[in-house]
Amino acid sequence: MLAPYGCLVTKAIHEKHIYKEYIGVDACASNLMRPAIYGAYHHITVAGKEDAPCDHKYDVTGSLCENSDKFAIDRMLPKIDMGDYLIIHDTGAHGFSMGYQYNGKLRSAELLLKEDGSVQMIRRAETIKDYYATFDFCDALKKLNLK
Repeated sequence: MLAPYGCLVTKAIHEKHIYKEYIGVDACASNLMRPAIYGAYHHITVAGKEDAPCDHKYDVTGSLCENSDKFAIDRMLPKIDMGDYLIIHDTGAHGFSMGYQYNGKLRSAELLLKEDGSVQMIRRAETIKDYYATFDFCDALKKLNLK
């Protein structure tokens, strides 16, 4: 999937008002690493507020504990309320294929938006079973002499 044909849809779940305004979302760098690693710009739309004035300055932060887990820094956006959905554009091949499971964060499902407006799941979300599928517990216990 090429860059202009992918979006990461995430939900605003936290806010912090100190010397800056922060919006925390339920996605993180493991879903889209380019902004955290390279400082890459990805346009962000707040669903349902496409025509609202972009008169609030936010850092949009991910859900990991790392200070570089940010999707946007000092970005002018419409007022974001908890529960709003943010659409991070142009993610394409930089989403799932570059994703990882840092801190046990499981990969999200992938959905295909078809021309007729219908949606089809093309990759299910990972489960804990998937996460541990290649881990050999017996071998690990032997190495720890725990049998």
